Amino acid sequence: MKIFITGGTGNIGQYVTLAVTESGHEAVVLSRDPKKYSGLAKKAKLVKGEITDYNLLKKLVKDCDAVIHIALGWGNEPISMLMNDTAATVNLLEISEKAGVEKFIYTSSTAAMGHMRHNMNETFVNLPIDLYGSTKAASEAYVLGFKKYYGNKKEVTMKRNIIRPGYTYSNPPYPGGSTEPDNRFRNIADAVVNDRPIVLTKYDGTQFISAEEIALVYLKLLESDINEEIYLALGNTWFSWEDIADTMLQYCPESKSRVVLNDLGWSINPFLYSVKKMENDLGLSFDTRPELHEHIKWCLEQAGKKGKKQ
Repeated sequence: MKIFITGGTGNIGQYVTLAVTESGHEAVVLSRDPKKYSGLAKKAKLVKGEITDYNLLKKLVKDCDAVIHIALGWGNEPISMLMNDTAATVNLLEISEKAGVEKFIYTSSTAAMGHMRHNMNETFVNLPIDLYGSTKAASEAYVLGFKKYYGNKKEVTMKRNIIRPGYTYSNPPYPGGSTEPDNRFRNIADAVVNDRPIVLTKYDGTQFISAEEIALVYLKLLESDINEEIYLALGNTWFSWEDIADTMLQYCPESKSRVVLNDLGWSINPFLYSVKKMENDLGLSFDTRPELHEHIKWCLEQAGKKGKKQ
């Protein structure tokens, strides 16, 4: 298949692009700055552009069999978020259908679900708590609701599916590749290297997943005949940030850093997302511990290269 990927040079996107091309598919990748990704350019065609350049999108989507939309448009107010992300998604959705694209995969987020509840799964009502979650939830609704046109009542045949990533981390996917490590990993590593206190919230954590793991979800869904489904894509094990810090300290026994926990009254029993649907439909389940330990070591290496701060 020929695949058009937006955000294919990002944190998740680089791994998705590699997974797609290494499985024998052709990839055309939209990137704001393709010159930064010379290693990836050996695998896919990289094109400079923005997701709001709809004339360019029409040219790039033409003759593609599938579209994987990962790129995020941002805004600090409701209207700018609407125009830069939701409207961009809806335009790409319609452009893809009119071009005869067979499959469309939209990258949402667990933020679309908003308020945390116990045993959250894909059937839960979205209750977003910020603009980011709101734009993701709105885009999901358009992706699933785009079943036909009004007026001529033309049916939409393009298969449309949604992936909701959870907390996704990554190391550089190839020599010279880049990554976007979360500040929390970086800050903990810096504290360990510089013998500073690690200040965390007691019982704060999540179901981490690596970008390399989540890329397999995209690939499985891309190569399936599934239509109009949502998949939560997270690891099957919950880790606290205290666990992350303790692991870093185990790797650096010489560090004088210690964990300081702020008790905000959070429960020892965390809110969890169910990953059963991903496991049942796609045959994927991720115990991310090996990859998480590699990421922890990589963060410590990066902090060590900076040297101790005086």
